[in-house]
Amino acid sequence: MIKLRLKRFGKKREASFRLVACNSTSRRDGRPLQELGFYNPRTKETRLDTEGLRARLSQGAQPTDAVRSLLEKGGLIEKTVRPAEIVGKAKQAAAREAAAQQAAKEAAEAKAAAEAEAKAAAEAAAAEAEAPAGDEAAADETAEA
Repeated sequence: MIKLRLKRFGKKREASFRLVACNSTSRRDGRPLQELGFYNPRTKETRLDTEGLRARLSQGAQPTDAVRSLLEKGGLIEKTVRPAEIVGKAKQAAAREAAAQQAAKEAAEAKAAAEAEAKAAAEAAAAEAEAPAGDEAAADETAEA
């Protein structure tokens, strides 16, 4: 899998980053497949190779969170809202319980709707069964007359 990530370079305490495409198993500062941009966090300078980035994204490259943020600011991808991570066992248990209650509620609503539909179908079948019997009796009476 191809990852879009930041490769660190520069002096101590004066880091700059190159935006690179590399294999997901390679090291952070390893040899990249392609250099696609530059980012300096001190001056907020950003240069992006838009054509190269679009090509890599269309091939299925996965950006890291930091790169995704840069691409959103650069207008190359749409801003996405990522769900917040729930930290803590109590909060996770509460979230699971709330999800289970929501699922049970939806299942109960679906069951009630299915029962109502089955009842309506049974009533329609009963009405249909009564209607032809009445029509046959009327047809017999007119045939005898």
